[in-house]
Amino acid sequence: MTTRDEELLARVREMRERGSGPKQIAKALGLRPAQATALVRRVAEAALANIAPDERPVVGCWVNAGWSAGLDMAKAPDWAAADPLGQEPDPGTGGFAQILLARQERASRVTVTGFLVDVYCLGVKNVTDPEAMGSGSLTTYVPMYYSAFDHRPLPIGVEQAQTIVHDAVAYARGLGFEPAGGFADAAVHLGAPPGDRPVIGFGRDGKPFYFSGSYDNPREMVQTLERTCGPDNYDYVAHL
Repeated sequence: MTTRDEELLARVREMRERGSGPKQIAKALGLRPAQATALVRRVAEAALANIAPDERPVVGCWVNAGWSAGLDMAKAPDWAAADPLGQEPDPGTGGFAQILLARQERASRVTVTGFLVDVYCLGVKNVTDPEAMGSGSLTTYVPMYYSAFDHRPLPIGVEQAQTIVHDAVAYARGLGFEPAGGFADAAVHLGAPPGDRPVIGFGRDGKPFYFSGSYDNPREMVQTLERTCGPDNYDYVAHL
């Protein structure tokens, strides 16, 4: 980068901080509109590069409908009301909250991160590693990510996503289960939940409920619940 380029970027950065738009910048610096727009974009990208992943602007955040079924949502009534499917006796979601978060990466790109959360017992069972893509790709990526569900995903705030993920992890750890590999790296993009967040009661109808998955060791899982919860304080469906 030449000295002239550095000086121009510095001027553009100063003018953007004062609220000037590309047209005003072009006129003030004697640039073509396209040149000014390109410089504004470079300034924005440089600013984002210095921002921690969990502080970058949220482009979108979603969870599957029915995620709250079986949970105690008495202290989170607004979140419960936004999930009408969660009031049905058997919405077919199996105690899973599948969360997808998209944050701004650069002017025309986003980073998406996904979490599959067992809200009844195991916490985070799987993560989708952070992936950068063009902003326009979200229109096809989001439906694909939720293709296993019968209903469209629900848009939610990032604070709700942070609460579901981190508090489910804490609940699972209390039962003796750690989150899936890669969780720490993905959580950097999610960020920590606020201190004054609503409280969600995890477990199905107030008790841990383990449903064995394809890659689980069911006997080991049930033995862990027996040790941490005690007899008759949990439910499970598994072939031992």
